[in-house]
Amino acid sequence: MSLSPMLLLALALSYVAGSLPSGLWMGLWLRGVDIRKEGSKNIGATNTMRVLGKPLGATALFFDIVKGLVPVVFFARLSPEDIHLPMACGVAAVLGHTFSLFLRFKGGKGVATSAGVFLGLATWPALIAIGLFAVVVAITRMVSAGSILGALSLAITVWLFPLPLLVQVMGVLLAALVVVKHRSNLKRILQGDENKI
Repeated sequence: MSLSPMLLLALALSYVAGSLPSGLWMGLWLRGVDIRKEGSKNIGATNTMRVLGKPLGATALFFDIVKGLVPVVFFARLSPEDIHLPMACGVAAVLGHTFSLFLRFKGGKGVATSAGVFLGLATWPALIAIGLFAVVVAITRMVSAGSILGALSLAITVWLFPLPLLVQVMGVLLAALVVVKHRSNLKRILQGDENKI
């Protein structure tokens, strides 16, 4: 995969799409609330729900997933024989979410956007991870616990399906990114101080 103008454009568009802070913008435009100053101060769907309510939280979750899924699916159709392009676009979208162009390269933790990427690249491992996430959150009421265990399950289950090696490696790396971004949450979980929904 050479650094062609098409590749550079695809990566740039995917990064910009991932950078769109939907929860933050909905709070500012619809409620006049900056979610970076409320709740956990995160821009993701969980804090959007905590600060703005379930409907807007669900909307933010939808957009965070879509901005990972759409670049992968769109560029996979443009390059059906080459997994490198959609995979690279998926990485760009996740990096956009976690290091947003619109937020001075700060951002969310990448869970929902990573889920969208893998729904496009590795559907069954992604669905297993999402299912485990839902079960853990239902039991513990901690989104962070669900996110960490969902990410770890993805890192394992990508190896149980006939997927390209690069997709499997990417699953491990993105799962590691999610866990690293949740390190403060993990510390609070171990101390019994984590926020619940």
